[in-house]
Amino acid sequence: MISIKNIYKSFNELQVLSGVSLEIGRGETVVVIGESGCGKTVLLKHIIGLLKPDQGEVFFDGENIARMNEKELNQVRRRFGMLFQGAALFDSMNVYENVAFALRQHTKFDEEKIGEIVKAKLALVGMVGVEDKMPMELSGGMKKRVGLARAIALEPEVILYDEPTTGLDPVRGDTINELILKMHHTLKVTTVAVTHDMKSAYKIANRIAMLHGGKIIAEGTPEEIKNTKDEIVTRFIEGRAEVMPMGL
Repeated sequence: MISIKNIYKSFNELQVLSGVSLEIGRGETVVVIGESGCGKTVLLKHIIGLLKPDQGEVFFDGENIARMNEKELNQVRRRFGMLFQGAALFDSMNVYENVAFALRQHTKFDEEKIGEIVKAKLALVGMVGVEDKMPMELSGGMKKRVGLARAIALEPEVILYDEPTTGLDPVRGDTINELILKMHHTLKVTTVAVTHDMKSAYKIANRIAMLHGGKIIAEGTPEEIKNTKDEIVTRFIEGRAEVMPMGL
């Protein structure tokens, strides 16, 4: 469904992606792991066309996203939902308006229909009765849930998650993991998540890919990644720092 072919991306002198290739099948849950700042979010933004590669190609359902104009991209993006790292809710809008935003922008539904959808999506993420609350009144975990309700408002085929458990305690983080699994099974979507949270990666992934040095250096099932012999991957998943040589 998504085919990333040898993409390169730099910002000024900083080379972030250096030939990344990754295939994501329809209905899969693929998790990209890697240390902070390694380019995971940059890769995610290429998938949805928010960034264009310096070199390489990104295909979605056989169409080259990297060569689309803005009008074409907007049509494709309707097939995606994205949960941003900080939920990215509009602070000036209440919960109802946040979830309704894409429906008002991209559909011709009347307000009664929009209201039905908003309530249904909030119920799906366990947020019944919060429509009138403002983002500042919500906890971090609640914001993520509302962000997820907004992401699924247009019935996407693909949901992208950018560090979905970051900033949450272990219990609330696991609640988000359970919601990701629920969305995958209930909505039959393709799921792509980027994270450095290995507990989350093991729980939600069908397949895990590790991004390091601007490339995918390892790929496999959660069990295969757990049992890898690759020293770089092993250090990362075990949370071990590289031992630095002592000075004279």
